[in-house]
Amino acid sequence: MSSVVLVIAIVLVPAVMFVVPWWVLVAAPTGRSGTRFRVGTVVCVVGYLCLPVALFFGHGPPQFDPAAIVGDVLLGVLWVVFVWSLIGSVVRGALRVAGVERIRASRGVALAVVAVSVVLIGYGVYEARRVPQVRTVDVAIPGLADGLDGLRVVVLTDTHFAAIDREEWSREVVDVVNAQRPDIVGLAGDLVDGSVAKRADQVAPLARVEAPLGRFYITGNHEYLDDAQGWIDYMASIGWQPLHNAHRTVERDGDRLVVAGIDDPTADVPGHGPDLPAALAGTDPELPTVLLAHQPKQVADSAEAGVELQISGHTHGGQIWPFHYLVRLDQPVVAGLSRHANNTQLYTSRGTGYWGPPMRVFAPSEITVLVLHPQR
Repeated sequence: MSSVVLVIAIVLVPAVMFVVPWWVLVAAPTGRSGTRFRVGTVVCVVGYLCLPVALFFGHGPPQFDPAAIVGDVLLGVLWVVFVWSLIGSVVRGALRVAGVERIRASRGVALAVVAVSVVLIGYGVYEARRVPQVRTVDVAIPGLADGLDGLRVVVLTDTHFAAIDREEWSREVVDVVNAQRPDIVGLAGDLVDGSVAKRADQVAPLARVEAPLGRFYITGNHEYLDDAQGWIDYMASIGWQPLHNAHRTVERDGDRLVVAGIDDPTADVPGHGPDLPAALAGTDPELPTVLLAHQPKQVADSAEAGVELQISGHTHGGQIWPFHYLVRLDQPVVAGLSRHANNTQLYTSRGTGYWGPPMRVFAPSEITVLVLHPQR
């Protein structure tokens, strides 16, 4: 069964994603004849052959960064064009029902799809590459002591430092984080795609993050594609506290709060994997707990354990519309603050960076400031 799924993923899915734009942008408006039809068909076939090759050499064992960039950009462009080609097909059908001549309708729709795709791709690249905007959210925490009222927790997640060098972006993100005057900073996983040797320069600016009550880091699923333990060790070396199924108790004005963290469920390294009981072992049950857990669906275990607030990422808010509908099939929440069983709250960040395609369409990145207050 797994081999069948793999064939579908590698062969059939990209084929469909190329065939739909080929029909809407090439075949229908040209009447399947002429130079534009032949050139467009060749472009689609070449793209279909290049995509899996580029992704394999970029994200597979070769880890060849130029190939990763080509594959990621092509994947992002293809997704946008595919989605709007589907929408264009519906519009074309409506025009035909309304009596518009076939070629005229096809050419009008093709032009509109190209125009919308170009605008959205340009917007998406800008949105992904800019320094994220700050999103401030007030969160009422049961049992939070008055001395911790107004505690500022800055959340970073899904930075995904990768083939495209974002060292300068990293420095600018740190400046924005420090400007928020955080008490605590949490980085909720998917720090990088790649090894410490290849990505350390992009991550190094995080050493300048200032948070008097602690800077905490957990692994996401992407750390386990490369060297999770290496990144845990590196983050510790630049002054962050990795929470590898562990917790710390922080204190301000004599009042205390538990900050805990667990591994990602995809962990395939001996000694790794989410272990919430171990993370909470020895905590004072009278103190509220803030838990870093990369995937929102881990909230089921958090609620069962009575965790007051879970902080997650992973979803990217869908990253490129309308992918969030697919994300929702796997996760209980795509973005924002939500309530779950036993009064557990979950904040799901849309992420600070991006994965793969350097684009974000209708899913802006964020640096989140959670301002904690006692629940009255």
